[in-house]
Amino acid sequence: MGREQLTGWGGTAPSVADVNYPTDGSAVAALLASAPARGVIARGLGRSYGDAAQNAGGAVIATAGLDAHHWVDRDLGVITVSGGTSLDALLRVALPAGRFLPVSPGTRHVSVGGAIAADIHGKNHHRDGSFVQHVVSFTLATPRGVHAVCPESDADLFWATAGGLGLTGVILEATIRLIPVETSAVRVVTERARDLDDVMARMEARDADHRYSVAWVDGFARAGRVGRGVITWGDHASVDDLPAPQQADPLAFDPGPALAVPAVPLPSMLNATTVAAFNQVWFHKAPAKATTTVESVSHFFHPLDSVDGWNRLYGRRGFLQYQFVVPFRAGEVVRTALERLRDARCPSFLTVLKRMGEATPGPLSFPQPGWTLALDVPAGRAQVSGTLDAIDEIVAEAGGRVYLAKDSRLRPEMIAAMYPDIERWRAVQRRVDPGGVMTSDLGRRLGLVPARRPE
Repeated sequence: MGREQLTGWGGTAPSVADVNYPTDGSAVAALLASAPARGVIARGLGRSYGDAAQNAGGAVIATAGLDAHHWVDRDLGVITVSGGTSLDALLRVALPAGRFLPVSPGTRHVSVGGAIAADIHGKNHHRDGSFVQHVVSFTLATPRGVHAVCPESDADLFWATAGGLGLTGVILEATIRLIPVETSAVRVVTERARDLDDVMARMEARDADHRYSVAWVDGFARAGRVGRGVITWGDHASVDDLPAPQQADPLAFDPGPALAVPAVPLPSMLNATTVAAFNQVWFHKAPAKATTTVESVSHFFHPLDSVDGWNRLYGRRGFLQYQFVVPFRAGEVVRTALERLRDARCPSFLTVLKRMGEATPGPLSFPQPGWTLALDVPAGRAQVSGTLDAIDEIVAEAGGRVYLAKDSRLRPEMIAAMYPDIERWRAVQRRVDPGGVMTSDLGRRLGLVPARRPE
C-alpha cells in the first residue's frame, strides 16, 4: 500500500489516496472491513476518463492483481474471469478458441470489473446491447460480505451494479458469454456522408444490416456541412473473406507494439486550427462511395491502442471526454451540441456518433434507445465549462443523459433529471453498504452516496 496521486484517463481532477494491491478475494474483503473514514473504491486499469475510480483522502483497491480465468464451457463460449482481468488478456484466450467479446469498447485496456461497473457499450449496441447483458453472474465483495449475484438470485443488486460505478462493491469475478467467430478479422464497409442529416439517414437505413456501426463526424465543418462524416459498418469476417496467406491461421491475434507518446507532459498539440486541418484530411481520405475492406479486430475496434499514452497529446491540462445520448426523436440535439462547441472554439479531435438500442433495467446504466455523441474537448479553456453546462440542460430537457463513467464535471442537480430511477439505485446501494464504505470522488461530487455514516 502507498499514497498515490491518481487521475482518470483525461488527466483532470487529480486526487491522492492510499492504493492497495490485493491478489485474492479474501484480501479485498479484509480491505473493505478495515476501510478508513473516507471509504474505499475499486480501480481497474485507469481508463475511466473522469474521477469515478479516485477517492481523495481514502483508500483505493487496485484490482489488476485479480487476474485469472477458467472455461466454464468452451464449446458454448462461457468463461469465468477475475474482475481485474483486462479485455486484452481475455481476447488472447478467447480468440484462439474461436470466441470474441460480446461487446467491445474503444480500448482493450479495460478490466472486466470496470466493464461491468461502467456497463460499457460498443459499436453493436443497436443489435447486442451493453456488456452486462452478456454477463451470466458475478461475485461481488461488499461491506456486508461476498455475494454471488445473477439476475435470477438478486435482480436489484445485479442491475444496480451494472453501471453502478463501483459503488455497490468490488467485482471479484464474472462469468461471461462470448460470441463465436471464424476469424480475428472484420469485414468493413466505409463511406462518407455530406452532412449530419446524411449521416443519420444512412445509419437509420443500413445499421440493421450490420452487427457494428459507427460514424466519425466533423464538428468543425462550416455551416451547411456540420456533422459531415465517415460511416463505418462491420461484421466478423469469414475464412473465405481473408487473403489466402491468412487463411491458414484465421484466428491469429497479434496487435503488435504500440507507438509510445513521451511520458513528459507536452504542450497541447490539439487546437482549433490543427483539429480543423485533421478533419479536412480525414474526411477526404474516406471513399465517397461504399468500399469494403478486411481489417484486424485491433484496427477496427481499438485503433487508439496503437498509440500508447495518446491521452498526453492533449497537454498538461488534459481533456474532457463528453458523451450523451438523446432519444431518436431529439436528433437535432446532436446538431446543436456540435454547433455550440464549434462556435465556442472547443475542438474535438475525435467525435463519434452511434445509434443505441434498448436500455437495461439498470438505474445508472447509460445506454437508452437514441443517438449517442462522444467527443474529446481540451480542458482548461474558459468557454468549455459553460458550453457543456448549456448542452447538459438541452440533453436533459430532451430526455437524454450524460455517461457518468466518463464524467468529471457534471453538476449534481442534473442527476435526477438524467437518471430518474436514482432513488431506486440508492436504496439497493444502502442495502449492501449501510455504513457508506463504498465512495469515490465522483460519488461525492454528484451526491450519489451520502457522507459516510458512523459505524
